[in-house]
Amino acid sequence: MRRLRHFLFATLLLVAAPRPAVAAERTTSTLRVFAAASLVDAFADIGKEFERTHPGTAVRFNLAGSQQLAVQLEQGAAADLFASADQRWMDYVRERKLIDGEPIVFGRNRLIVIVPRTNPARIGKLQDLERKGVKVVIGSDAVPVGRYSRQLLQNLSSLDDFDSRYAARVLANVVSEEENVKSVLSKVQLGEADAGIVYASDVTPSLARYVRRFEIPAAASVLASYPIAVIQGAKRAGPAREFVELVLSAHGQQILVRRGLLPAADAAP
Repeated sequence: MRRLRHFLFATLLLVAAPRPAVAAERTTSTLRVFAAASLVDAFADIGKEFERTHPGTAVRFNLAGSQQLAVQLEQGAAADLFASADQRWMDYVRERKLIDGEPIVFGRNRLIVIVPRTNPARIGKLQDLERKGVKVVIGSDAVPVGRYSRQLLQNLSSLDDFDSRYAARVLANVVSEEENVKSVLSKVQLGEADAGIVYASDVTPSLARYVRRFEIPAAASVLASYPIAVIQGAKRAGPAREFVELVLSAHGQQILVRRGLLPAADAAP
């Protein structure tokens, strides 16, 4: 009986003893970034870096074609930042007074032509894209990569090594027009097309084994420009501006280059 009383007394002491204070859970705020699909890898790295240097802030991306993102913003989608793959769709949201301040070009990109690694159409040079029966896939004209692709084809048509009807013939071979550059890449990678036009940054090391790439002559090269801007009335306007500062910083620019893009100040292919 005495042992039982001792046990109960010890138990009561344990229950009554003050417990160490439990740290309150850290409140996490979300920075919502709308970004062109071609930025998926570069912005994933920059987002992680931002979260590391901004404890308590989580970066969430909405990645799609710039035209899709612009329309979503017009329809009232909640966002703090918009990074477009061309100036056209940034101008679209600016004309609708959806951004705060002037957009800043933070990076650039080059276009390349890719074919499946097995190369069933036996494409050996860019001129082969105009050959009858070659299945080409590009972005739709509303998509930045689609507009850049059409400009590229026109530029090639003006070179001495290409026929003046080159652009028209290649466009006649287009079997699909995609809503973002990742879809173009996917169709070529899966062998659903003989060739496609994508950004150089899209051919990552993990995808390089599935496709072959053809570089564009410097005289015909088209540089894609990427502007970024804070959204008007953004709930996280302060962190959004800090994200832009990170993208424009030397470290941010190094991340872009590591992911296959060109720095903002670099105008050469």
